[in-house]
Amino acid sequence: MPDAPDRPERVAATPDLHEPSDADVAAAAAEAPGTTPTAAVTGVQAEDLVIAPVDVDGVGAVLYGTLAWTVALVLCLLLRDRLAADGRSWWTWVCLAAALLGLAGLWFVRRRAAVYRDAAG
Repeated sequence: MPDAPDRPERVAATPDLHEPSDADVAAAAAEAPGTTPTAAVTGVQAEDLVIAPVDVDGVGAVLYGTLAWTVALVLCLLLRDRLAADGRSWWTWVCLAAALLGLAGLWFVRRRAAVYRDAAG
């Protein structure tokens, strides 16, 4: 492809995203005393970063996990003859144990969420 003489040279719009070496970090920290090494390289101070806490109580994760294990238990019960023939009848017990533990976990996280909700006012 021939070069177009009237087009300016393309300049990268993003900074170089290579991982800084130890020498880069040391040189940047020496140039900007009083900052953290990361801030010296990136130019971003820790005070500039605002990270909001995740507002999740865990009820959804435990509920969907328990439902998944319950579905797996039903499938194992429907296919128990085939599983027994293959020597995998223990899968049913694993699904049952997981579903029961999920119910216990669901009770716990719902109770914990209620305590957090009451404490928040």
